[in-house]
Parts: sequence; C-alpha cells; structure tokens
Amino acid sequence: MRKYSAKAPPIKTQGIKTKLVPLIWESASSWSGRGRWIEPFLGSGAVLFNLSPQRALAGDTNEHVIRLYSDIQRGRITAEKTRVYLDKEAEFLRRDGAEHYYRVRARFNEQHEPLDFLFLNRSCFNGLMRFNGKGGFNTPFCRKPERFRQSYITRICNQVGWTAQTMAGKDWEFVCADWRTVLKCASSADIVYADPPYAGRFTDYFNKWTDTDSTDLELFLKGLPCPFLYSMWAENKYRRNDNLYESFDGYDIRTHEHFYHLGSTESLRNKMTEALVVG
Repeated sequence: MRKYSAKAPPIKTQGIKTKLVPLIWESASSWSGRGRWIEPFLGSGAVLFNLSPQRALAGDTNEHVIRLYSDIQRGRITAEKTRVYLDKEAEFLRRDGAEHYYRVRARFNEQHEPLDFLFLNRSCFNGLMRFNGKGGFNTPFCRKPERFRQSYITRICNQVGWTAQTMAGKDWEFVCADWRTVLKCASSADIVYADPPYAGRFTDYFNKWTDTDSTDLELFLKGLPCPFLYSMWAENKYRRNDNLYESFDGYDIRTHEHFYHLGSTESLRNKMTEALVVG
C-alpha cells in the first residue's frame, strides 16, 4: 500500500476524513497488505482513494455513491465526460438559477443518473448531502447561480481523473450493502476501516443511525478475525463521548482535532476531536 498526500475526492459528505488520512495511514502501518482493505461505510471515499490499497472491498448503503465510483472505475464516467456535462449544466444554472437546480434534482430523483448526483452534491446548500424517507435527494440550492465557474469545474474534473487513476489496475469491489453484509466477508488477512454516521449528528445522510446501531457495530468490530480501525467523535465544545471510551476501554484510542465546515446549522460547524480506535 502506498502513501499519498491527502487529496479531496469528487464527492463531498458530512464528516469527510481527508484531514485524518495521515493518522489513519499511520495507524494501519502494521497491516501486512496481503488481504483486502474493507470499508463498510465508504462515504466520500477519501480514505480509500488516498491510502490506495491494491485490494479493497468498499460498501455503502448509499447506492448513488457506489454507482458513481463504479462508473468511474469502469470508464463510463471520465474527467472529459464530466467536463462536457458540467459545462452544459453550468450554463443552464447561470441562466435559470434555482429553477434549474430543482429541475436537476427532480430528474435525479426519478432517473438516478450519477452525473446529476455529482452536480447536486457540489451545488447544494452547505454541501449537506441529505435524503428524505423515500430516498429522494432533498437538500435545497446553495443560491449561487455562478457556482460552476471554469476553475471549479476543472477542480471537479481533476478529482474524477485522480480517482480513476487511483483505481486503475487494482482489485477493488464496490457494493451497495448493509455494513453487516460487508463485514461478514472479512478474513484474517484483511483490515477493516469503519467510519459510520455519528449518532445524533449526521442523521439524514442516507439512513438513520442510532446509538443502538453504534453499539451493534462496536460489538461486531471486536469479534472480527482481522485488525480494525474505527472512527468516531471523541469530544466537542459541548460534551465528551464517554460511551466510546467505556466501550473500548483498554484499546488504543488516538485523537485528532479539526474543524467541520459542513453542517446544516452553525452548531454543527465547530471544532471536533475525532477518535480513531485501533483494534
């Protein structure tokens, strides 16, 4: 496995781990690399793409994330195709503003086209990817008709090109599946990196996530036949996650403080101490 300087992938999600890549890399350094890097909560893909293992199993219940990266992997979506698409949609957005954003949102919720998903992800309010109970993308417009300037389009296209290059020649499998299904595939030669939604914080990313879900996952991780890394919040300006420290008493818990820029309210955009449990 080769170490990369942390780069941003084309998809933005709440809790993106780009800033934590060095800590995660260091914490995974004892893994032999013979098996697969397994992520049951792929999210943005920032950790997977930056660490770039030779073999990987990447799962998520968000079918749109999985479809986008699968299409990039197969060459159905390229940097060039992304530019053609964004150039066209940017012109409509400049002309019609919010009206066009909501046209694309309605089209995406009906047809589920990956490039429409990318467009919405990069032009929605506060970068907050959110879905309703029926699975429809429902985040409002960012109110910036000039959102897709040429420099911004170039940045996104470069990110698409980078992800494609990173996957080239590697044995990576993307699956839309529940975390239990993904983790049941783990063998002793593998390593698992679990970055679930944070209970009480990212409740509408795609599926609800509760304290009970967190407890179930923690118990499952402890029973794995392979090493694991587990991301969870440790502390913020309001409180400390005592449940985490009680659940993983005796484990190596490493922390990193950084600032969240994504969130629906100011109260969710604060300094956060992240924990990485090494098991």
